[in-house]
Amino acid sequence: MSSNLERYADRLEKYSERVEQYADRHPRLIDLAVIPTLMGCVLLGSSLTLPGVAPPDHGGTGAALMGVSCLALLTYRSHPRTAVVVTALCTVIAVVLGYLVTPLLLAPVMAALYWLATITDPATTRLFGATAIVAVVAASVLADSMGDLSLLIRTIGPVFWLMLPIVGGSMARLRRAYLRAVQARAEHAERTREEEARLRVTEERMRIARELHDVVAHHLALANAQAGTAAHLALTRPEQTKRILTDLTGTTSSALRELKATLGLLRQNDDPTADPLEPAPGLARLPELVAACESAGLGVSVTTEGEPRPLSPGADLTAFRIVQEALTNVTKHAGSHYARVRLVYSGSRLVITVSDDGPATTPPPAAAPGRGFGILGMRERAHSIGGELRLGPRPEGGFEVTTALPLIPEA
Repeated sequence: MSSNLERYADRLEKYSERVEQYADRHPRLIDLAVIPTLMGCVLLGSSLTLPGVAPPDHGGTGAALMGVSCLALLTYRSHPRTAVVVTALCTVIAVVLGYLVTPLLLAPVMAALYWLATITDPATTRLFGATAIVAVVAASVLADSMGDLSLLIRTIGPVFWLMLPIVGGSMARLRRAYLRAVQARAEHAERTREEEARLRVTEERMRIARELHDVVAHHLALANAQAGTAAHLALTRPEQTKRILTDLTGTTSSALRELKATLGLLRQNDDPTADPLEPAPGLARLPELVAACESAGLGVSVTTEGEPRPLSPGADLTAFRIVQEALTNVTKHAGSHYARVRLVYSGSRLVITVSDDGPATTPPPAAAPGRGFGILGMRERAHSIGGELRLGPRPEGGFEVTTALPLIPEA
């Protein structure tokens, strides 16, 4: 039984939504259909009387009143208050003239009250609705058309029938407001999702750009330095030249592997049968980085203070990339043949310092015209995991890069 009622309620709601949508698309057609229907109801209601009571004979006065009442409803969209006043006044006059108070006779004022409650605010609805109800009830109590009916019946009938459209119109107004609010929330959620998606895409592009820059810039700088050193020593030290060329092969192979791993992230399709990607580099690959720099002619010393502790994958990758970029800048710009890397595990942070003994210089502005994005990338990497980055020339000469990264042990 309850399921049948629920299905019936769902169908009724769907039909009401269709009617409302059609009414919103074709308002004038609805008006032209409703006004004649109300006119027919009023004419039928004016002919009803109590048993044994003759209908009032006022010629065309009653029909004229009903016609004015129905025509006033054509203004309900632009002047709903005027429609209520005119229909209520015509109804009161008709009741005073002796017409029986029935729902058919009250049809115009009921329609006006419904549209008033639908269109206007609750305060206006209460004011005009209460006034119309009092006027009609007063006319019903004082008129002779109700015969010998009790005062209670004369009062309850008009109050009930006039309250019904007010309640229905208020519910329709609240329902429309609710639907508008739901639609606004849905549109806001859609805009928020689109903005979040654009933000995620931008962040991912920045991350991939940093990875590609670090991989390409570092390995090309090392390969260039190794090739230049090999060309310089080709005639005088053939054995060392051969060793440098072998290291150059390893440098290019490492660059290709890291490029493959980075680009593999873009082509990854969650296929379980796909080849596994190479793990992201970390501080464990620092000896390999030092060896590559030394083959390019840059001596690197690494010192560690404090007890080494594990880092999260993001912090580990950030630490390695910052050291890598700092050593690349020493190779390209410092004019020095020696660099120092110092790792200090202190409290909950890892402090990394990379310095050289070259001439004191001012770093080029990040992303300046004709410059790279290395400094900007190092700062973005440090900030992305809650770290800090400081860099600048040393008072005693050379350049220094210092970063403090949070120690987040792996789960």
